[in-house]
Amino acid sequence: MQEMTANEAKTHFGEFLDKAQREPVQVKRHNRVVGVLVSAEDYAAMRAFYADRLRHRLQESAAAASKAGLTEEKLDKLLADES
Repeated sequence: MQEMTANEAKTHFGEFLDKAQREPVQVKRHNRVVGVLVSAEDYAAMRAFYADRLRHRLQESAAAASKAGLTEEKLDKLLADES
């Protein structure tokens, strides 16, 4: 992964954008990573990956809850309990 300082990214913004099209670029300020610029395609792929992972986890949780006997009515009752 490439890296640039925040100042370099600011003063060479066009180059910064070009580099990010090839691979992610870490931005550092005071020797600490403060951000990473990725291409729009990489960002879309990451969002799709995490959305799919969340969808899969929710389906697993729903199946486990159903197997354990949790129904909509029981869930409503649990959520309404203010004790």
